[in-house]
Amino acid sequence: MVGRRRDGASHSLRDCAPVPVDTRAVGKSYAPDLYAVGREKIREYASAVGETNPLHLDLDAARAAGHADLVAPPMFAVVYGMRALAPAAFDPEVGMNFAMTVHGGQEFQWERLVIAGDEISTATSVKGIEERGGMGFYVFETTSTNQRGEHVCTGIWTNIVRGVG
Repeated sequence: MVGRRRDGASHSLRDCAPVPVDTRAVGKSYAPDLYAVGREKIREYASAVGETNPLHLDLDAARAAGHADLVAPPMFAVVYGMRALAPAAFDPEVGMNFAMTVHGGQEFQWERLVIAGDEISTATSVKGIEERGGMGFYVFETTSTNQRGEHVCTGIWTNIVRGVG
């Protein structure tokens, strides 16, 4: 009896009542999260995503290219950005229904390289919450700076919640 309860009852997420979208959290900001970038974390990330550029894997190659240590791949921004995003995404005031959430997209604008040894401070804000076509669109922005106060990266993170209304 795969897919059915023993008592014959069925349950589906489609049977859930729509949850209204609440826009009151738009503009809300969250305390910055500090992430210490480690050499081995860069290597682990680069290996996990199949990155072969020696600047991300070989300390001697990174130093020969003029960097103090390993260079993080650009999408390493997800590592320090997601940590900072989590409090906003799970904030009850934002009101995302995770059982009905799908990934909508990510956009990044990079300004500076992230190097092992950097300390990245990332602040998050709720940029938009709206309903379109029975779906809720939740847009967050992360802004990351290094220990010298230099802007490193801005991320736009979009989550879509089905069954709102």
